Amino acid sequence: MNYKKHILLSACFASVAMTVGAQTVDRIKYGDFSQWVTRNVKESAIIGGKTKTLYEVGPTNTINGNKAYRNLGGSPWATSNVYAKVSGVTKTSNAVYPFERAAGNKCAKLCTQIENVKVLGLINMDVMVAGSMFLGEMIEPITSTKSPYSKMEMGVPFTKRPKALVFDYKVDMPNVDYRIKSSGFGSKKKIPGRDEAVVFVYLQRRWEDAEGNIHAKRVGTGGKLFSSSSQWVNGFKLPVTYGDISAKGSVPAYLKLRNGSNSYYAKNSKGKMVPVVEEGWDDANATPTHAIVMFSAGNGDPYVGTEGLTLYVDNVGFQY
Repeated sequence: MNYKKHILLSACFASVAMTVGAQTVDRIKYGDFSQWVTRNVKESAIIGGKTKTLYEVGPTNTINGNKAYRNLGGSPWATSNVYAKVSGVTKTSNAVYPFERAAGNKCAKLCTQIENVKVLGLINMDVMVAGSMFLGEMIEPITSTKSPYSKMEMGVPFTKRPKALVFDYKVDMPNVDYRIKSSGFGSKKKIPGRDEAVVFVYLQRRWEDAEGNIHAKRVGTGGKLFSSSSQWVNGFKLPVTYGDISAKGSVPAYLKLRNGSNSYYAKNSKGKMVPVVEEGWDDANATPTHAIVMFSAGNGDPYVGTEGLTLYVDNVGFQY
């Protein structure tokens, strides 16, 4: 499959190498989250007409105006922060922020929060959002709420076989045992059970057929859920397991193969966004073609979350 050759592995992953014990860790480009793009977008008058600030992981820069964003400076990171224009109405959403972990040391802060939208100053709508960031690209402007995965190009070219995903993290978890469902339509509802923050890594071997459909097999898998508060944990190692992880026992829902309506999307060789259909588990010795890494402050259905749940992430890389 002839993927866009200008999206090279060397453009997505920095040459910065760190040593952890006797192992080498290659930090993902911009994975220290010390640089951010600041976007200033003016929302439509019908919802207040305010200028809102959005943040993206990439080279230090400021963009003013209602412009679709494409990853800058070879950054492989996308976020759930978006500029949308639906039925002529411009709206923004921002739940991923730069955060000063220490003087001169920034990290990424992913929040679960309720966004309020007031239409014509009369109708109030509250929407629950969970901040997330992933390797790939968001396709802006968002023009509809249908098929959300089709607006996200998930994954970047990657042909290595790491032992683990390494990162620093901290979790703020509210001491409640319920989630809130709030889609902006109808009243807020409390749902039993606490939400979780999540990180996962999928290594895929992809190929494209003559009709432009993208197929994949899962080469490697790793994941972790965060259900309680923690102080900073530095150099956490999330192991990557190769081959059929279902042979080792029950597979958690967030790590299962993604196909059907659950498929992630990517651009095919013609530049069209199409589902990436995972057809099975690959051989444990297979070489991947792409990596998907996702961090999120929520692990539930859309518009459902534990308000105030916050995941801090820093220094992301792969260990070999």
